[in-house]
Amino acid sequence: MRPRTVLIVDDEPFIRKLIATTLEDVAGFELRQAGDGLEAIETATAWPPSLVFLDVNMPRLDGIGACRALRDLPAAAGATIVMLTAAGPDAERDARAAGADLFLTKPFSPLDLLRLVDEIGAAGAG
Repeated sequence: MRPRTVLIVDDEPFIRKLIATTLEDVAGFELRQAGDGLEAIETATAWPPSLVFLDVNMPRLDGIGACRALRDLPAAAGATIVMLTAAGPDAERDARAAGADLFLTKPFSPLDLLRLVDEIGAAGAG
């Protein structure tokens, strides 16, 4: 069975590293990273993700635009998209309209991240 690809998209290398380090031991995940929305689309085209962690505020193409583009991309259309945000309710409303599934509010702990991934896994298994 092929591992599920997780795409981590954030312009802050520290956040990408935090998520990658937290998830690296989770069985069955292949981790890919991108530093902005345009890179996320390129990466998702090459390695179709099943789960995307997507920051809202990024250069070149922000998370809302990237979310919309990922939903239009056949390789990523079915992925679960988790928006990473500290921006508040307006950003969440815009992200939902763009196709986001879930939200993780910054700052978050590795435990929050693992809990969310566990919930997504449990929902996907049923």
